[in-house]
Amino acid sequence: MTKTIEEREQVIVRFAGDSGDGMQLAGSRFTDATAAVGNDLATLPNFPAEIRAPAGTLAGVSAFQIHFASRDILTPGDAPNVLVAMNPAALKANLSEIERGATIILNEDAFSKRNLEKAGYASNPLEDGSLSEFRVHRIPMTTLTTRAVEGMEEVTTRDAGRAKNLFALGVLSWLYGRPTEVTERWIAQKFSKRPAVAKANLTAFNAGWSFGETTELLDVQYRVNPATDVAPGTYRNVNGTTALSLGLIAASVRSRLPLVLASYPITPASELLHELSRHAALGVRTIQAEDEIAAAGMALGAAFGGRLGVTATSGPGMDLKAETIGLAVMLELPMIVIDVQRAGPSTGMPTKTEQSDLLMALYGRHGESPLPVIAPSTPGGCFDAGFEAVRIAVRYRTPVILLSDTFLASSSEPWQVPSVERLPAIDPAFAVAPGPDEAFLPYSRNADGARPWAIPGTPGLAHRIGGLEKADLTGNISYDGANHARMTELRAAKVAGIEVPPLEVDSEPGATLLVLGWGSSEGAIRAGVRRARIAGHRVASAHLRHLNPLPANVGDVLRSFDRVLVPEMNSGHLAQVLRARYLVDVESYCKIEGQPLFTGEIEEAIAERQ
Repeated sequence: MTKTIEEREQVIVRFAGDSGDGMQLAGSRFTDATAAVGNDLATLPNFPAEIRAPAGTLAGVSAFQIHFASRDILTPGDAPNVLVAMNPAALKANLSEIERGATIILNEDAFSKRNLEKAGYASNPLEDGSLSEFRVHRIPMTTLTTRAVEGMEEVTTRDAGRAKNLFALGVLSWLYGRPTEVTERWIAQKFSKRPAVAKANLTAFNAGWSFGETTELLDVQYRVNPATDVAPGTYRNVNGTTALSLGLIAASVRSRLPLVLASYPITPASELLHELSRHAALGVRTIQAEDEIAAAGMALGAAFGGRLGVTATSGPGMDLKAETIGLAVMLELPMIVIDVQRAGPSTGMPTKTEQSDLLMALYGRHGESPLPVIAPSTPGGCFDAGFEAVRIAVRYRTPVILLSDTFLASSSEPWQVPSVERLPAIDPAFAVAPGPDEAFLPYSRNADGARPWAIPGTPGLAHRIGGLEKADLTGNISYDGANHARMTELRAAKVAGIEVPPLEVDSEPGATLLVLGWGSSEGAIRAGVRRARIAGHRVASAHLRHLNPLPANVGDVLRSFDRVLVPEMNSGHLAQVLRARYLVDVESYCKIEGQPLFTGEIEEAIAERQ
C-alpha cells in the first residue's frame, strides 16, 4: 500500500515498559541509528530504583526518551510526541506527561486483566474511552514476535518473549525512517556467540519493520532530515560517563601520568568504574575497593606515588570520603573526586537526578579546607570538565571535586571528537633533588602557590606526610598558632588564585533579567531563554562551570541586571552562595523531584518575572 511521508523538524519519542522489557536497549539502538542519520539528539534514560521490582507494577517501569531534530537542540525534550508503552503500568506511569493529541503505540497483548490489576487500573483504558484524546495504535507485539520466530531451532518461548522490544524498535525505526543496518550490525556483534538468539532478535526487528511497512494501522511515515547547523567534524554519540572517562584518559596522556581509579560501586557512579576498566591497554588501572573510605585512600595514595589518582562516588559516598579529602587538602596533592549526584539524603532515590551536593562540595569538610569545584553542563562537556579537573589538580597541587549528576551521566548527545595532540600539555613538574648544600623544602611554593610534588623513594626528597598541621616550608609537625594561621591562609590563597575564565553572558539589548545556572541545567535554561525571547521577553543567560573559585566578574555580572533568577535541582544552594558573597537579591527556582529541569518550566518562570 502507498503511505504518506511527512517531514518533521523535531520529534520526542519515549520507550516505556517493565524493567525486564529492554527499553534502555531499544532506546539506545534507536539513538545510534538516529546519530547515523545525522540528526542532532539528546536522550533521557529513566530507571526504576529497585533492582527488580515486581513485574508489571508502576515501581518497575523503565523509560528512555530521545529528542531528535533537523537543527541544533539543547534538551531531551519535555513532553513526548510518541509514547511506546509495553504494558499497562508503562502507560499509567507516563500518560500524565504526554500532551493531548500525542501518539501512543501499545503492546495490546500485555493489557490482560492481571496486568491491569497490577498497574492499578479499575477498567481497561483501551476500552473505557480514557485515551480518546490521543492517537492510539494497538499492536499485538508479543503475538507477532512469537509468530515471527516460530519454528526456529534453539529459540525458546522465553527468547521469543524477550525479543518483543526489538519488534517495537523495528516499528519505530520504520515510522521515522531510521537505517536498519546500524541495529543489524549491533545484533550480530552482541550475540555473535549465541547465533540462535541473534537470529531471533534480528527476525523480531525485521518483523517490526515489515509490520510498519504493510499494516493499515500506520498510514503515515515521518522524516526528520539531518541537522545542518552543527559544526562539521567527526562525531560520536556519548553519554556523560563515557565522555568523562575519555576526558580523564586524555588528561592522563597529556600529563604522562598513569591513571588510577579507585572506586566502590554505587549508583550512578558505578558506570564510570565499568567504563574505565575497559581501557587497561591505555595504562588505566581500576580498583574496586572494599568501601568508600578505602577507595579515597587508594586514590590519594596513588597521587602520593606520582599517579593520577581518581575516585568516583555519589552523595552517600562523599560523606564517607570527607576525612580523606581533608587529608588531601592538608597534604596538598593532586587528586580527583567525582561526585555523580543523585537524589538524597541518605539512600534517597538512587536512580533519580539532583544537584543537592553543592554545599557539601564547597564546605563539607571539617576545618578550613577549601578546594576547587567544577561542574560539567552537558554530556559531551563532561570530557572538558574531566580534563580541566586534572589540569587544575596537577598545576595547583590540590584535590578537585567534579560535580556531575545522574542526568548528565546517563544522557547522551553527539560529541565532536577532539584531537588529543591539540589538547594542552599538563606538566606534572615533579620535584628534583636540591643541590648537595641545600635542604629540600616540601612546603615551599611556586608562583601558583603550589608545593613540590615529590615522588617517594627519590634520593634527596624524603619528607614527612600526614594529617597534622605542617610547618611552613619544612613540613614538620607544628602546633604553633601563628604557623597554623599562615598555612591556612596559604592554602586558601592558592585555591582563590586559580585561574578560571570569566563568566560569559548571552544577553540582548534591554535585558533586565539574568537566568544563571550551573551543571546540567544549562540546556533547559538556554532553551527556555530562547523560547522566552521568541515570545517577546528581553532576557539574558549565563552558566557557571567553575563553582570554586568563582569567576572574577561574577559580582559585576549580577549587579548589572535588575533581577537574577537561579534555577537549581535543589533548595537553592548556589543562590545562597551568591547572596552571601555578593549581597545581591538572587531569586531561586527550585525543583526537587528527581527529574531534570524542563524547558517549559524555565520559560514559565521567566514569563512570571517580566
